[in-house]
Amino acid sequence: ELEALPTPGQQGYTSARIGLKYLYGAVRLTGQAMKLGQTKPQAFASILDEEMSGLKDDLKKDQNRQVYGDGSGAIATARAIYGPGLVIPVAWAGWAQLGMQVDIIQGSTLGNPTPTVIASNRQVTAISMAAGANTVTIDGANVSVAVGDIIVRTGNVNREWAGLAAIIKDSGTFQNIDSAVEPLWKSVVDSNGGTNRPISEGLLLLQHDLVRTNGGQVTVMLTNLGVRRAYFNLLSQQRRFTNTTEFEGGFKALAFTTDQGDVPFVVDPDCPPNRVYGLNEKAITLYREADWAFMDEDGSRWARVA
Repeated sequence: ELEALPTPGQQGYTSARIGLKYLYGAVRLTGQAMKLGQTKPQAFASILDEEMSGLKDDLKKDQNRQVYGDGSGAIATARAIYGPGLVIPVAWAGWAQLGMQVDIIQGSTLGNPTPTVIASNRQVTAISMAAGANTVTIDGANVSVAVGDIIVRTGNVNREWAGLAAIIKDSGTFQNIDSAVEPLWKSVVDSNGGTNRPISEGLLLLQHDLVRTNGGQVTVMLTNLGVRRAYFNLLSQQRRFTNTTEFEGGFKALAFTTDQGDVPFVVDPDCPPNRVYGLNEKAITLYREADWAFMDEDGSRWARVA
């Protein structure tokens, strides 16, 4: 009793700086379609409904892609020196879409205020996702690329969300905070030097333990279709029953069992291949100024294109 207590500590804080990113989608209808709507309203309504439904699907797909990106806008990255030509070899073509308008950016200049543009406003005309031979074909004049050059949506370089590829890192600066100065800003990353390994429960449990040792907790795991299949095959070989987790709306996911309870193992086709993200959902926040809305400041949702 009456002994002096140790000098108390306090929680540590540092300032993050998060830049706003603005996302847009556009629909354009022809004068002929609008004229047809004056005599056959159902025809115009069908055209408008199809375009708006397609736009919403495209925006959801593109926004979900950005969730996994690093903010550079990279849709695909050149995996080999190539050119001149139009069939670009890439590490993975899963984010490319037919008809997409793209730029090709010199990867070594991404850190510059104005990255070097190798080609601009090209259209994706073909995509191949053959095993070990992913390619993206563009139109226009032949181009030459080096390893690390990236394909982005036209005008999007360094203008997209800072997604999981930027958040889940164990080095560098993110949101104005240097992880070398603030070690707790680092994520637990086990990339095995870029060499793929067979998935195992022991390997996944090790990552959970490392996160737990750092004072965190994994509440959800995200992966792609291929890794999900490998994990499912692993469980089906070792167990008679495979646990699942059910979410609101009836969606189900495989469960990874730990001594702290089951963790949902969620599959997402847009997640890059050969990786699993383990996230603490309470530690991730999406700051949003406004939700998607029509630009109707001038009193109309439509504007004439000259």
